Amino acid sequence: MRDRRAASDFLLAMARADRRYHGRGALALADGRIFYGLGFGARTTAIGEVVFNTSLSGYQEILSDASYRGQIVALTASEIGNVGVNSEDDESQSAGAAGLIVRSLSPMASNYRAEASLPEYLSRRGAPGLAEIDTRALTRHIREAGAMMAAISSEHDDAEALVALARGARPMVGRNLVGEVMAHEPYSWDRPSWRLEGPAAAPASDVHVVVLDFGVKRGILRRLCDEGARVTVVPGTWRSEQVLALRPDAVLISNGPGDPAALTGPIAELKRLLAAAPRLPVLGICLGHQLLGLALGGRTYKLKFGHHGGNHPVRRGGRALITAQNHGFAIELESLGEAVALTDEHLFDGTVAGLRVIDRPVASVQYHPEASPGPHDASGILSEFVASARAAAR
Repeated sequence: MRDRRAASDFLLAMARADRRYHGRGALALADGRIFYGLGFGARTTAIGEVVFNTSLSGYQEILSDASYRGQIVALTASEIGNVGVNSEDDESQSAGAAGLIVRSLSPMASNYRAEASLPEYLSRRGAPGLAEIDTRALTRHIREAGAMMAAISSEHDDAEALVALARGARPMVGRNLVGEVMAHEPYSWDRPSWRLEGPAAAPASDVHVVVLDFGVKRGILRRLCDEGARVTVVPGTWRSEQVLALRPDAVLISNGPGDPAALTGPIAELKRLLAAAPRLPVLGICLGHQLLGLALGGRTYKLKFGHHGGNHPVRRGGRALITAQNHGFAIELESLGEAVALTDEHLFDGTVAGLRVIDRPVASVQYHPEASPGPHDASGILSEFVASARAAAR
């Protein structure tokens, strides 16, 4: 206890000397483990499932990814914040991670695209941050004990109160978070990916892709535009007949947060969609992959600590792809029938990373082919998907 108080006093001295920080803060896990640090970003306390992400870059895309709704993200890279943030790279307007944990917060943002610092960005989004945390120790603890509920505060370090909040929090299993992040009205998207030479006009669109929004990343929408698709985004809760009334050439089932098995209504509608349009190209990504697996009669289960990062190897056919992943649930391979084939295998643990329906243009991947942030090994999957829509439209 004396060592802990000495460390806390040292952090307070650091906070007084550095205007980026509010003062001492803390992360409390539901199993009672406490990590003390320096608070930055919004002055608040938040609750969520604590997970770690091993990406070396792309912290803005990670923080603004709606799939992180209800989660606190610990980044394992040693320094975070050095390139600042900008308005073009957000993956969602307001949804995203509940809080951020870093080892070292960069004292400056040095990039020609930067419009604000990471602390300013978190403040705008209402999310707390903690710096000077031993993220290696935290990551090792999560790997051994599993992802768990936690409370993070950038405004105080009352460990007892934070542990109580963490222990009283509802776990991720059984939670339907989609209603908090999806669009509630349909809209069109026509902005392509950012390029070094500056904004580019979207190519002429010759196919219509309808995206079922469960928390879709803007990177997916941008990549569809890059491939010449006319994109319409609709709520993931829409009925199958509403979707088909838009006369899509293909349907994409998006990523999103929470437990896929809790989305019983959308699963039933996906079954109806597949039955009503057997030749319609369909692609599921991340949560969309899991929902498609459930609609095909499979089962999902909770992973011990999930897959979150930009360095996950996948075997796809005769190739190995390095992929970006962000999910805490997986499909049980044995639960899928003979009409479904495994196309991708996660090489860290052998979990299902992709599947397709035999003799139908229906497939899904557990990883993120839009690569925002990278890597870009799997970007051809979206090209192939739009090409299949083109072929179906002829």
